[in-house]
Amino acid sequence: MTRIVIIGGGPGGYEAALVGAQLGAEVTVVDCDGLGGASVLTDCVPSKTLIATAEVMTTFDSSYEELGIIVADDTPPLARSARVVGVDLGKVNRRVKRLALAQSHDITASVTRAGARVLRGRGRLQGRQGVDGSRQVVVTAADGSEETLTADAVLIATGGHPREIPDALPDGERILNWTQVYDLDELPEELIVVGSGVTGAEFAGAYQALGSRVTLVSSRDRVLPGEDPDAAGVLEDVFRRRGMNVMSRSRAESAKRVGDRVEVTLSDGRTISGTHCLMAVGAIPNTAGMGLEEAGVLLKGSGHIKTDRVSRTSAPGVYAAGDVTGVFALASVAAMQGRIAMYHFLGDAVTPLNLKTVSANVFTDPEIATVGHSQADIDAGRIDARAVKLPLLRNPRAKMQGIRDGFVKIFARPGTGIVVGGVVVAPRASELIHPISLAVDNNLTVEQIAKAFTVYPSLSGSIAEVARQLHTRKTGDES
Repeated sequence: MTRIVIIGGGPGGYEAALVGAQLGAEVTVVDCDGLGGASVLTDCVPSKTLIATAEVMTTFDSSYEELGIIVADDTPPLARSARVVGVDLGKVNRRVKRLALAQSHDITASVTRAGARVLRGRGRLQGRQGVDGSRQVVVTAADGSEETLTADAVLIATGGHPREIPDALPDGERILNWTQVYDLDELPEELIVVGSGVTGAEFAGAYQALGSRVTLVSSRDRVLPGEDPDAAGVLEDVFRRRGMNVMSRSRAESAKRVGDRVEVTLSDGRTISGTHCLMAVGAIPNTAGMGLEEAGVLLKGSGHIKTDRVSRTSAPGVYAAGDVTGVFALASVAAMQGRIAMYHFLGDAVTPLNLKTVSANVFTDPEIATVGHSQADIDAGRIDARAVKLPLLRNPRAKMQGIRDGFVKIFARPGTGIVVGGVVVAPRASELIHPISLAVDNNLTVEQIAKAFTVYPSLSGSIAEVARQLHTRKTGDES
């Protein structure tokens, strides 16, 4: 029987374990924290659970007056509209941890039911491939004991951990990284978020919605510098309108505690003071101390593992998946990489990873969902495509729900009208992007999208409307 050892139990690891076991391999998953990895235990599942609470607060707070809902205190009854709802952060965080742990247990149960073995400990490769093509993996348990496993193939799926600034080290109380915020019992009164990428933007928006006064420190010209400029512009406008202090072109050099407060010093000498500081300045792959280079696995300068489109590393019989590869830090991509690795090694039909079909979402309010080629690709001449953007303000369903911010944008090839990408900025954009993802993945045309029925009224109607506009322009200039 083919022996497979998977080091790391995140999405890439546990999905690979399920596939490997289902295809008849003898699979062992080595993990030190719990299946699901950081994605389930400290990152994706916890943050999106927290954001779900914030979303309720934001939706209510931003539209209740327009919709005619009255919120008032008791003196005098119904005399004036006033927000009186709040949040018990301790209770929210206890729920976050409970759901994350339950998800990890569910994943473990699924993997073991499939026939895989789960071994608690830290794994590392031992030397190079043997003459018979096998690999040795040494597993160190928490008590220091070791076990050596022999594998025909090894998958590395160890994820990453928060990057730290030497002069702004988290203490778990006032200066925090994104894994530590769930230990807070009280809502930060004044939160400084350092870093305006996806993690920083999501937490900044969530805590602002929960009731914190938030300052977002961005070293770039705008928030979410890697996202569609139009989408990032909408979000930044929303943040500012809701009272967030967004500091662009401001790089944090240090953060230190001063009594019961935190003082952040910027590179230009300015200082910012708050009750708490969240450092969201990227992640570092968990590749150190694993014997990778000694085993022939090439690493990038960033420490990420080099892989090809079927998840192979430079070492025969060694694959890698997930954040450790530096290929789109998304749970969905990690899971696909893990499945592809197993299909490839075990000789099943496999389709190489195609990043231009990946859909992604930023869980802010409004959400930003993207798929396929971007505005940057078009502007740089990497692809010839036309774009049409339709604000949600024109959508009847959006008007009914009091939605003011957002849009649908689709990119299509001139002449053929084949859809090559899209952006949706809206509440639950993560749900609305799917029809555009299907179009990109299957080379559908704007004509085909335009001819499909949509519910009236619905936000998805804007997707069809954009497709209709692109269809009329596909053979000429947008002007």
